[in-house]
Amino acid sequence: MKMTRNAMVIFGAALALGSAALAQQEKPAAPTQPAKEIDWKKLSNSEWRKRLTPTQYSILRQAATEYAFRNEYHDNHKVGTYQCAGCALELFKSEAKFDSGTGWPSFYQPFKKGAVLEKRDPDGARVEVLCSRCLGHLGHLFDDANGSFGIPKTPTGLRYCMNSGAMKFIPAKKP
Repeated sequence: MKMTRNAMVIFGAALALGSAALAQQEKPAAPTQPAKEIDWKKLSNSEWRKRLTPTQYSILRQAATEYAFRNEYHDNHKVGTYQCAGCALELFKSEAKFDSGTGWPSFYQPFKKGAVLEKRDPDGARVEVLCSRCLGHLGHLFDDANGSFGIPKTPTGLRYCMNSGAMKFIPAKKP
C-alpha cells in the first residue's frame, strides 16, 4: 500500500505519541443522569463499561495498575482538583500532591476525610485505596514516615500512590 507524505507524517506522529497519549484520547460515554441520582455502588459491569474508557475500566473496576512515568498526571504541577474518573467525587487537591519519584501521582492526604476508603490487600502487604462513592480502585497507600527508599517525607508521613487513569484533573478557575 502506498502512503502519501501527509499520511506518513500522521502515522509517524501517532507512533511517537505512544500508548499513554493514545489512551488519553479515549472518550467515555456521557453520563445519562446527574451524579447524585446514581447509586454508584450498584452499577453493573456493563454499565461501567459504557461510562468508562477501556483504561479507566481496567484500573477502576479491575484494579489494574498503569505504567510508571507513562501516565497523564505523574508530572502534572498545575493547580486544581483530582476527581474520580468514575463518579467525579473530589479525591485530592493539587496542594497535597508531591513528587515522590515513583512515576505515579502521589499525594500526602485526601481532599477531605471520607473521600477515599482504605482496605488492606488480601495478602496483607499493601493498603488499597478506593473511591468512597463508587468503590473504584485508585491505587495504594504507603506509610513513608521515615522517608524510606529516597521518597521525600511528607507532612502526614503517608503516600497515596494513585493511577492517573482513575482520576480526572480539574484545573482551578482563574480569579
